[in-house]
Amino acid sequence: MKDLHIYYRFQSSDGKEQTFNLILDAHTLAQTGPVTEPPAAWTQLEFHQCPNCPLKASEHPYCPVALNLQTLENGFADMWSYDELSMEVTMPERTVSGSTTAQKGASSLLGLMMATSGCPHTVHFKPMARFHLPLASEEDTIYRASSMYLLAQYYMNKDGQKAGLDLNGLLELYQQMRIINSSLAERLRTTSQKDTAINAVILLDLLAKTLPYCIDDNMSEIRYLFEPFLSPTTSK
Repeated sequence: MKDLHIYYRFQSSDGKEQTFNLILDAHTLAQTGPVTEPPAAWTQLEFHQCPNCPLKASEHPYCPVALNLQTLENGFADMWSYDELSMEVTMPERTVSGSTTAQKGASSLLGLMMATSGCPHTVHFKPMARFHLPLASEEDTIYRASSMYLLAQYYMNKDGQKAGLDLNGLLELYQQMRIINSSLAERLRTTSQKDTAINAVILLDLLAKTLPYCIDDNMSEIRYLFEPFLSPTTSK
């Protein structure tokens, strides 16, 4: 299988361009592109290390998510979060384009980077990375995350593992993500000159905060989409 290339291109109102090319192994979805920047001190694993991080600095001197965040931070170093941009994302199956702000575009890219970074807590989001949806709305994310989790339960059941339909496992995944987002924000507060990167993290965290409420509300926010399944048909 060939590598997957996902290419983000941003253009500001003054014509300046910023590009990011993620190269992913088609099977593992691990990033395979070369590291082009020397790691900054704030990317070291033990610098504001996440309390839930299972990695050891002796084996992983740098935080895998922070290394990606450095690339994003450097790319958006001259932009404020509210700066208007045009964005184009080229993926193997399609190209998506639109107008957005720097923080929303950066947040979309960061979600993809985190899922494919190699962080033990973000690897569960690789299916969403494979079917990446740039600038996903809150409703998009609720649908995609819950669908991903329930399909994972299907495969687990097929493999003879214990599986469930209560979404508690998905809730736990997002609780772990909130811890990670908080630590990433602390890293950025020590280095960021402008606010795009840190606001990108905050936007991701808002989604991580929203999903548990939706689960507690029995996913009523998107239940209306499934009425054809829920309404019994009457045979004549």
